[in-house]
Amino acid sequence: MAKPQLLLCFLLAASAPLIVATAKKSGDVSELQIGVKYKPESCSIQAHKGDKVKVHYRGKLTDGTVFDSSYERGDPIEFELGTGQVIKGWDQGLLGMCVGEKRKLKIPSKLGYGPQGSPPTIPGGATLIFDTELVAVNGEPTNQSDEL
Repeated sequence: MAKPQLLLCFLLAASAPLIVATAKKSGDVSELQIGVKYKPESCSIQAHKGDKVKVHYRGKLTDGTVFDSSYERGDPIEFELGTGQVIKGWDQGLLGMCVGEKRKLKIPSKLGYGPQGSPPTIPGGATLIFDTELVAVNGEPTNQSDEL
């Protein structure tokens, strides 16, 4: 019969690779991080829940790999903010954004694609980094005060 200490040592040694495999990768975040990269002087139009927004974006993994970009297509995405049409990190990270504003969103897996990812381009558990630019809210492409 094996001694309890020997059995414990064997179990710890066998589980060590699992502990290492589940360690967070460099650059991963556990909460949504919002960085404002540019904000227009005038902000008469902001994005709110339920607004139809148009957003240019570039999505990257933490290693810098670009997995999608509306800039390259020349076609910003359009959706209703805060209604689950996009990942939760976007629904939360774009609230209050001004037309013309640019933000960098670092989105944890739980607010992105989760443990399953979005194969083949986004691995499970991935932190996502998006450079975003709010192009229009409810069809209004520029701040009204800028048009005067």
